Amino acid sequence: MVEDRAVDKAHRSVRTVKIAMNGVTGRMGYRQHLVRSVLALREQGGLDLGDGTVLWPEPVLVGRREEALRTIADRHGLDQVSTDLAEVLADPEVEVYFDAQVTGAREAAVRQAISAGKHVYCEKPTALSFSSSLELARLAEAAGVRHGVVQDKLFLPGLLKLRRLIEGGFFGEVLSVRGEFGYWVFEGDWQPAQRPSWNYRAQDGGGITADMFPHWEYLLHELFGRVCSVQALTRRHIGRRWDEEGKPYEATADDAAYGVFELEGGAVAQINSSWAVRVHRDELLEFQVDGTHGSAVAGLRDCRFQHRAGTPKPVWNPDLPQTESFRAQWQEVPDNTPADNGFKAQWELFLRHVVRGEPWRWDLLAGARGVQLAELGLRSSAEGRRLRVPEVVL
Repeated sequence: MVEDRAVDKAHRSVRTVKIAMNGVTGRMGYRQHLVRSVLALREQGGLDLGDGTVLWPEPVLVGRREEALRTIADRHGLDQVSTDLAEVLADPEVEVYFDAQVTGAREAAVRQAISAGKHVYCEKPTALSFSSSLELARLAEAAGVRHGVVQDKLFLPGLLKLRRLIEGGFFGEVLSVRGEFGYWVFEGDWQPAQRPSWNYRAQDGGGITADMFPHWEYLLHELFGRVCSVQALTRRHIGRRWDEEGKPYEATADDAAYGVFELEGGAVAQINSSWAVRVHRDELLEFQVDGTHGSAVAGLRDCRFQHRAGTPKPVWNPDLPQTESFRAQWQEVPDNTPADNGFKAQWELFLRHVVRGEPWRWDLLAGARGVQLAELGLRSSAEGRRLRVPEVVL
């Protein structure tokens, strides 16, 4: 473990945490986790722990392509790169292992990190199957390492505002949640695709159900209540796509999933997820929550609400034009508390958890719940029936 070291006359000290970051050559690993989280923490002078100590993250870039790693390292003034994960994990100064690889490579690497006694923080899905994801949680607990899973959407400004409404009792009894997520991902022939080709190959761990149902699980679980049942219909709308080299391939994974989730307490959630939909919303992700006392629509950044006292009384009459603007009758939730980048905010909490043991609930068991819901969603679609979602325990 790296020792604390004094850095100024005010008796402040730096607590260096060396982090093996695997998967930073990918879009998410590079932009959100390296640049906008770990490097952003360094740019702000480290993470102030509030006791005169500054936590300083020291990334070690890990991956398969040394040239790509060195290009990133040179761009950002870093000097530690490696294509040998075992060697990095053998370094006693490395305390944390982070994984943002493709899903199919994650389980083995996380197992390796746990075996080496490293604290683990990783993207989701945590594994290709529920049984494997649950086993990772059990292994981490048995090893006594701290562990976490990225659940970034909880920290988005719009959803933080929604949480404020929930915690303030605004909704009364929550009746329903309706979510719309998605956008058109180009096939890759006449315009490059915005997502990697492996996302559309089931054999490589792709598919929108595997990708997005873990997000819906933690959002629903934390904001409204545990998911008790799922009924889903999945589709592969676009069967032929072109990869990063311009070569055609057959898509084998689902690119749309339409789910109905029963929540503990009786509320119903309906969420459509699609990479084959054109956007006619204010944001790429929106949730509408309807309750007995009021409703709200939350996106990535904004949240609008309508109290029951301000709810209009529409009358159905298709023979007359609609003269009132329903959107204009909603109010904006104010930006009372500016929100940081969601990925960075969760990184800060996890690093505090590692160093100070501060409370943390977004662990590998929470990650296993997400994989379970995705697995049951796919099974529900295949079998054409609603399935119970058993509670997950270690």
